[in-house]
This record gives sequence, structure tokens and C-alpha cells, in this order.
Amino acid sequence: MAIQAHLVELERKHKLLENELHEALVHLSTDDLQIAELKRRKLMVKDQIERLKHAADETLH
Repeated sequence: MAIQAHLVELERKHKLLENELHEALVHLSTDDLQIAELKRRKLMVKDQIERLKHAADETLH
């Protein structure tokens, strides 16, 4: 179940980035570059989750 544990960790990271991004958007003093970086990191984690889920599905078939 190493894949499942990795998925859980990635989903946790994604949620943390989502919360961090929300906080950054609420505070108007946050730099646009910082917001863009958070969005980029969040998307990268989401892509990792999707790839891992796809790989897990492939191993089941």
C-alpha cells in the first residue's frame, strides 16, 4: 500500500497549498508572484496525484 500512502500525503500537501493560497488571496498585501507560485505548486501536486492514480489503476488491470 505504498502507493496509497503516497496518495494520502500528496492530497494532504494539496490541501495545505489550497489553504495557503486562500490565505494569500484574502490578504491584499500578498505579492502576485507569490500567488502565482502557490498556484503553480498546487497544480504540480494535483498532476502528481492524477499520475499516481492512473498508475495505480494500470497496475490493477
